[in-house]
Amino acid sequence: MTDIGFYHLTTSPLERALPLLLEKTLATQKRAVVMCTSEERLYYLNSALWTLGRISFIPHGSAKEGMAEDQPVWLTTFDENPNGAQFLFLTEGAVSPSLTSYERCLDIFDGNDPEALAAARVRWKAYKDAGHEVTYWKQNETGGWEKG
Repeated sequence: MTDIGFYHLTTSPLERALPLLLEKTLATQKRAVVMCTSEERLYYLNSALWTLGRISFIPHGSAKEGMAEDQPVWLTTFDENPNGAQFLFLTEGAVSPSLTSYERCLDIFDGNDPEALAAARVRWKAYKDAGHEVTYWKQNETGGWEKG
């Protein structure tokens, strides 16, 4: 089963936290798919990955750029894995019926939004009931993560 980590954003928004998580993923020589819920969010995250990482640039692409097989990080609004990723990042409540095709899934949600928090609890229960290993991570004061 896929290891699913819930990442509870409390001190910084998605566009600040995602680059740091992707840097850690790339450091382990893994590829990632980032599933967004809208084209607008995909466009915004695409821009953020050019400038907001500690290494200042996260190599990535989307359908707009093409060449998925060459992209270590693929941004999409679809349930797809065209770059052969091992990690799936679900943002803003996105869901994928293809979880079992990944080693790890990171479900990132805004803990300051009561609706997002309630929806994350529903997904947590569904994943546990399906037999996935589920862990919880909460952002700390410095923007790092603490296992809960």
